[in-house]
Amino acid sequence: MAAMTVNDAHVRRLYQQEVTRLARALEQEAIAGRISWHTAAQRAQTLRNDVMSLMRGRTSPVGRALAEYMKRDGLTRETLLARYSERLFGRGVPFTSLDASQQARVHAEIVAAAGRANPQVNAMLARWSQIGRGVIVVSLAVSVYAVVVDEDPGRAALREGVVLGAGIGGGVAGGAAAGLLCGPGAPLCVTVGAFVGGALAAFGVGAMF
Repeated sequence: MAAMTVNDAHVRRLYQQEVTRLARALEQEAIAGRISWHTAAQRAQTLRNDVMSLMRGRTSPVGRALAEYMKRDGLTRETLLARYSERLFGRGVPFTSLDASQQARVHAEIVAAAGRANPQVNAMLARWSQIGRGVIVVSLAVSVYAVVVDEDPGRAALREGVVLGAGIGGGVAGGAAAGLLCGPGAPLCVTVGAFVGGALAAFGVGAMF
């Protein structure tokens, strides 16, 4: 589980960097007049949703389930237009009632927003990553101690390495299986599946030594 949290925090950082880079590039294109703000907003929405889907494929089963629970799919163009029209010009103001310059402001805000990620999610993953790293350090320390005090250090080192790898692999497999069973957006079910899968794999391999 610790390895998953560290991986997911890394993927989140990659996602943030990529969407920020793409949004800034589109902003520069629109400011330079090479594309309209309308086109920039359309591309920003598509690119952000594509990057989101790509990065979710690189997260752990637990991280993916949590992400889908929080937001199953990327926001639609209609949702974005309504959100930023109200945010810029007042509650209940429809996009279609705005003039051309106001609509351009809405499109520009959509492009800028495409480069931002939820700060609460970033902070949560950062905390989890710190905890995960701490757990990994403790686990490795326990494994090193077990090797040092064992009568056969070579065999003990092999056992610890295999058990650790089996635990990680079993956790990923268990989480993925739970995701198929429970469906998308079920982080608790997937977490339990990952924990059970990792524990069974680790104990099963450990019993062979």
